[in-house]
Amino acid sequence: MKGEIIMEEKMFCFQCEQTAGGKGCMGRAGVCGKPADTALLQDELTGALIGLARAANGKSPSESADRAMLAGLFTTVTNVNFDSGTVKEMTGKVRAEEQKLAGCSCGCGCGEYDVRGLWDADEDVRSLKSLILFGLRGMAAYAYHAMVLGYSDREVNDFFYEALAAIGRENTMEALLPLVLKTGEVNLRCMELLDRANTGTFGTPEPTPVSFKVEKGPFIVISGHDLRDLKLLLDQSAGKGVNIYTHGEMLPAHAYPELKKYPHLKGNFGTAWQNQQREFDGVPAPILFTTNCLMPVKPSYADRVFTTEVVSYPGLVHIGEDKDFAPVIAKAIELGGWSEDKSFTGINGGGHTMTGFGHGAVLAAADKVVEAVKSGAIRRFFLVGGCDGAKPGRNYYTEFVEKSPEDTIILTLACGKYRFNDLDLGTIGGFPRIMDMGQCNDAYSAIRVAVALSEAFKCGVNDLPLTLVLSWYEQKAVCILLTLLHLGIKNILLGPTLPAFVSPNVLNFLVEHYNIAPIGTPEADLKKILG
Repeated sequence: MKGEIIMEEKMFCFQCEQTAGGKGCMGRAGVCGKPADTALLQDELTGALIGLARAANGKSPSESADRAMLAGLFTTVTNVNFDSGTVKEMTGKVRAEEQKLAGCSCGCGCGEYDVRGLWDADEDVRSLKSLILFGLRGMAAYAYHAMVLGYSDREVNDFFYEALAAIGRENTMEALLPLVLKTGEVNLRCMELLDRANTGTFGTPEPTPVSFKVEKGPFIVISGHDLRDLKLLLDQSAGKGVNIYTHGEMLPAHAYPELKKYPHLKGNFGTAWQNQQREFDGVPAPILFTTNCLMPVKPSYADRVFTTEVVSYPGLVHIGEDKDFAPVIAKAIELGGWSEDKSFTGINGGGHTMTGFGHGAVLAAADKVVEAVKSGAIRRFFLVGGCDGAKPGRNYYTEFVEKSPEDTIILTLACGKYRFNDLDLGTIGGFPRIMDMGQCNDAYSAIRVAVALSEAFKCGVNDLPLTLVLSWYEQKAVCILLTLLHLGIKNILLGPTLPAFVSPNVLNFLVEHYNIAPIGTPEADLKKILG
C-alpha cells in the first residue's frame, strides 16, 4: 500500500524536549516509552493526514473529515497514544475521509506523503516544516477540546488542511517562514475559541484554593485537559460516595463555577505528569486519562488505569464515545480508597495551591494592577510557565521563582507550575505573588492580560515590565511559542534546552528577529532582566 511504512525500519522522532541525546530518538523506543513500531505508524498517520489535506484542495471538508483531521493530529502528540492498534484504526478513518473527498475507492492512500521525506530534507526546510507540523499537532488538541464542547471555527479548521498540504509541497525557507508565523496567528484564534468554549460552558474561572489532601473512602483521579470528561464523570458519580480528584493539567478545573459546585470534586492528587509512575504506584483508586500526558503504565497499577478520547495504551480499558464511566466508578468502589485521610504536599512541601487567575479574574482587577505598577509596588511581572518534564535542568524554574524579588509577581500556567505552585510567596497589594492562570491553552489569558496592560500604559507589549520565562516539552508549547512570535513578542527565555528540530540558521533567525535566548542561571537571568 502506498505510504505504508515498513516496520523493520528505525524510528526517528525529535518532537519533544527530552529526545535522545538532544538530537532524536532512533532506537527501539522513544525516550517517552513509545515503541518504534507505534512511532512509525504515527508517521504513517501523519502521511495520511497530508493526503487528506491534499484531497481537500478546492473542496469543502465535512464535519467528519474535520474530526478525523483534529483527532489524527492529536493522536500524534507526545504521551497521548502508545497503542499501534488504535493508531492503525485512526489512520483508516483518515484514509476513508480522504477517499470521500478525492472520489476514490481504491483504499491505496493515493495522495499520501511519505514522512521519511520530511526527516531527510534539507535541515532548514526540515526545521521549518517541523515547527509547522508540531505546532499543528498542539493546536489540534485545542481545537479538539473546543469541538467536543460544540465550538468550531471554519477558518481554524481550514488552516489545518492548508498547512499540511504545504508541508507535503513547499521546499524553500522563503515559502515556509510566513506559514510558521501564520500557524501562530491561527493558534491565537484557536485558543480564543477554546477559551470561549470553556467559559461559555463552565463559567469564568474564579480564584480558588485547592487542597492536596485526599479524604478517606473511594475516589477517582482524573488527569488531562478535557473539562467535558470531568463534567460527565462528576455527573455520573454524584451521590455514589465517590470523591473526584484532579491530576496534572486538570487542576485548573477547580476554578470553573459549573465544576466547582460539585461537592465531591475535592482537590488535586499528585504533581506533574512525569511523576505519575511513582505517585500512582499503590494508590487504591482508578485513574482516568482524558488526554496527554500518559506515561507507560507500570504493572503495579495497570488494572486501575482507564483511557478515553484519543488516549490509548495496550491492555487498558478504554471508555468509548458513549462516555459511560460506570467501570471507572465501579473500580473506585471496589478498591475503596484509603481508610483514613491522607495528607500530601507539592514538591516544596506546601499542602495546597491556588488557581483561577485567568484573564477574567485579573482584568476585573485591572485598575488595582495598574495602580500597583504605577506606585512601584509591583516592579515586574514574570510569566514562568509551560511544560514540565523529568530531564535535569528544570529546577531552574523553582529557583527563579524563589529568588524573584518581593516586588515582582509570578504569572504561571500549564504543568510547569508544579515546580513552584505550592510555595507561599506572600502578596502585593492584595494580589498573591503567584497567580495560576490555568492550563497550557490558557496562554490566551496571559496574552489578553498583556495586551490590556499595554493599552493601559499606552505602550507596546515589549515595553511592559513583563518577561516570559518559558519551559517546553511537547507540541502544545510549540504552537504557543509560534503565537508569541506572531504577536511580535521578544526577549523570551526558553529552556531547559532549545528544540532539537530548530536548525542553526532558523535559530539565528529567531535570535535576530525576536531575541529568543536559552535560560542561563536564575541569578544571572534575574540580574540581566532587573539590572
